[in-house]
Amino acid sequence: MSALKDNIIPGNHGQIFGTNAIEEVDLIEIKASLFKLDGIKDVLLNAEIFPREFTVHTSKMVLINDIENKVKSVGFHAIPKDLFEL
Repeated sequence: MSALKDNIIPGNHGQIFGTNAIEEVDLIEIKASLFKLDGIKDVLLNAEIFPREFTVHTSKMVLINDIENKVKSVGFHAIPKDLFEL
């Protein structure tokens, strides 16, 4: 277990997730559900690529499991991409 692998840390890099959502409406639903979590500052959607991606920025440490579970609650999956490069 690692603080960087298990959490999204505050900052301007965020965490990128892949998702099986395809339609723009589905991505917007995911974004709305994520804003219900405490500490979510911004969610950027990328509908130009496949599979679709979204980037989550936080104002405090947020568990990646919380993000995955919140996306599952609206019927989709969220798969975190590799850690950012320093």
